[in-house]
Amino acid sequence: MDLLLISDTHIPKRARDLPAPVWDAVEVADVVIHAGDWVDLASFEALQARSRRLVACWGNNDGDDLRGRMPERVDVELGGLRFTVTHETGPSAGREKRMSLAYPDTDVLVFGHSHIPWDTTSDTGLRLLNPGSPTDRRRQPHCTYMTATIDDDSVLDVRVHRLPVRNQKSG
Repeated sequence: MDLLLISDTHIPKRARDLPAPVWDAVEVADVVIHAGDWVDLASFEALQARSRRLVACWGNNDGDDLRGRMPERVDVELGGLRFTVTHETGPSAGREKRMSLAYPDTDVLVFGHSHIPWDTTSDTGLRLLNPGSPTDRRRQPHCTYMTATIDDDSVLDVRVHRLPVRNQKSG
């Protein structure tokens, strides 16, 4: 199963649309996971229409229109693994331990908010993934998104994709 992980798209505040490489990744993904901060309902609807399956939550910058369409936290089984998708996880210091305690029944936690790509595994085996942002690099050198593959109840080949600088705005 092929996954596309994105977060913090901030459309139309940080970009008019998702970059073309992200739309290309949507076309081949079995599941698209978005960890909040859409900002615009139209971007949610466009991604929902073009995705085979969309798993999504809202973020702190999302208004009532988006909060009415999706939960703050999503729990879903994909390829035999238990995923949780949420926007915020707090500070990076101690994140693995805090999230292991907060999500003891989760195998993979996908989150956003910081715009900083993150891929770690806690002492309890919880995999934490933050795809960064495909539209707002903030203090990062690149805008980013992630792809991953699930096979035989394990996450394989997690990749952070850097977008060309010309597509990026800094925040």
